[in-house]
Amino acid sequence: MAGEAVGHAAEAASHGIDLLPVVALLAAGVIAVPLFKRLGLGSVLGYLAAGLLLGPSGLAVINDPASVLHLAELGVVMFLFIIGLEMEPSWLWSLRKQIFGLGVIQVAICGLLLTGVGVLLGFAPAVAFVFGMGFVLTSTAIVMQILGRAGRAFQR
Repeated sequence: MAGEAVGHAAEAASHGIDLLPVVALLAAGVIAVPLFKRLGLGSVLGYLAAGLLLGPSGLAVINDPASVLHLAELGVVMFLFIIGLEMEPSWLWSLRKQIFGLGVIQVAICGLLLTGVGVLLGFAPAVAFVFGMGFVLTSTAIVMQILGRAGRAFQR
């Protein structure tokens, strides 16, 4: 009976969340972001550097990026929430042609170009497409940060 209880506890622990990667990411962010801001490079590049340092190509604290995917999704959701707080519906409605016209064209062209680069580098077309579109869509964070620093973000 005791052996069975230990087996269940071990099974439950194996399905739990490993906090080491989460704590390591938070600690690296707390160190890298102020450092990169002080160097004038911005917080987005600080987070990127922290991820590179902790990932499989760096110190390998996080060997499986999927293990921290929920944390990354939370960050994206919070970023979009902050953008939503800054915008006014009337101003957003006035930009609908630029957003759905030029914005879609920009995303499509850049996505195709980056997918082409990925295919030329030897990646499978599906993999190249996912990476290409990922780069195109996440560039919003960097552009918004640059515009914010220049005082041009969300101007009406």
